[in-house]
Amino acid sequence: MSENEIKDQIKLKNDEISKIEEEFKEKNSSIKTEVEREYDPKINDTNSKLKAEQEKFDEAITKAAEWSAKKKELNISLKVLKKESSTLIKEKEKTLNLKLKETNNEKKIKIKAINTEIKALQKKLNDLVKASTA
Repeated sequence: MSENEIKDQIKLKNDEISKIEEEFKEKNSSIKTEVEREYDPKINDTNSKLKAEQEKFDEAITKAAEWSAKKKELNISLKVLKKESSTLIKEKEKTLNLKLKETNNEKKIKIKAINTEIKALQKKLNDLVKASTA
């Protein structure tokens, strides 16, 4: 074989390599496109769902923090109101007992005065009965 024939064969082999590289470049591009067509919609759908769920999650965390703060506020308010209610119930009982005691004392005083009058009237009646029988 001559030098030119060998150079021609090398050139043909290099051309063959170039064709193979071009063919595989196109094949790789085709594979990439095919895989992207298959997975990109799934990825986009999943990412949309992920974003929506993340927003719900973030909202839930925010609301949980708000409700936790509200719970603390209400707990304090409840303690104050329970104490106030208990105090008012005790005051009511004291006031009721005091007023009933005052009323009973007033009743006893009035009844005692009337009983004194009745005794005086009974004495007069007895004196009249004795005077009329004598």
